Amino acid sequence: MVGDRNGWETGVPAVSVRHLAKSYGDKHAVRDVSFDVEKGEVFALLGPNGAGKTTTIEILEGFRDRSGGEVETLGVDPSSRNTQRWLRTRIGVVLQELAVEPYYSVRQVLSRNAGYYPSPRPVAEVIELIGLKEKADERVKTLSGGQQRRLDVGLGIIGNPELLFLDEPTTGLDPSGRRDTWDLIRQLTSLGTTVMLTTHYMDEVEALADRVAVLNNAEIVAAGTPTSIGGRDSSEVTIRFLLPDGATLSDLPVTADSLDQGLVQIRTRDELRLLHELTGWALEHDLALTGLSVVRVTLEDVYLHLTRDATESSEKAVK
Repeated sequence: MVGDRNGWETGVPAVSVRHLAKSYGDKHAVRDVSFDVEKGEVFALLGPNGAGKTTTIEILEGFRDRSGGEVETLGVDPSSRNTQRWLRTRIGVVLQELAVEPYYSVRQVLSRNAGYYPSPRPVAEVIELIGLKEKADERVKTLSGGQQRRLDVGLGIIGNPELLFLDEPTTGLDPSGRRDTWDLIRQLTSLGTTVMLTTHYMDEVEALADRVAVLNNAEIVAAGTPTSIGGRDSSEVTIRFLLPDGATLSDLPVTADSLDQGLVQIRTRDELRLLHELTGWALEHDLALTGLSVVRVTLEDVYLHLTRDATESSEKAVK
């Protein structure tokens, strides 16, 4: 269905992928990939280099043909020539590197690109959003690497897109710039923009993504929310604290392991009950559990486990 902004059918995902495949001879770049991206969410597509992320994204953008499967972007087939022009005025793309004329000013570059879209954002508003107000009339070649990355994001949002593809959007930014970009992404989604994100920063995924899919060896090996993917929400947690002065391991109401320098460690899948027993015991005996921490397996740990296991399984299958 083709229509105005937000004009695709109610309830239809912003992106729908079913059994997507892309081959180059005997090489599978993408194999039987399926997922949906819901309207207004941030969806992170993760995976090591060569996993198939770029191929998948370029097919969704309409810049690469597929070998098999079904794909819809904003309710239309991105490979259809009948709707490609309509689609490209309603998506925004931020690549890892964009070719921008070095002798144009920030304002000139954004103003020129705004003319390609039917309902662009005001140039001044975009300059404000990307934090380049003081550099608006400076030539692109004078910008720092981080400032040029902000301009890349500005070019991605100048068309007021319904769907924004972000490829490593905070690469090269300092911590402050990264947080500013995160705030901008949150602001865009609060206004209804759907975001499809690729990144190697797991803290970025946890800060922004509603859902995640992990690609490895051309296939999706796991999908879910950042807190649940790979069984993360039900996995074992580690509780650590310093053993109180005068207490021994046998005094504790639960079984624990002793580490170096008085540190105690407990691994459990029932942290709520265990913490209740432990803190109750400490309060009853007026003892301090200094440095008490509860650490669940990190998203990075899960990601590395998923991609490593999938790679090893694939290698064994080849042998």
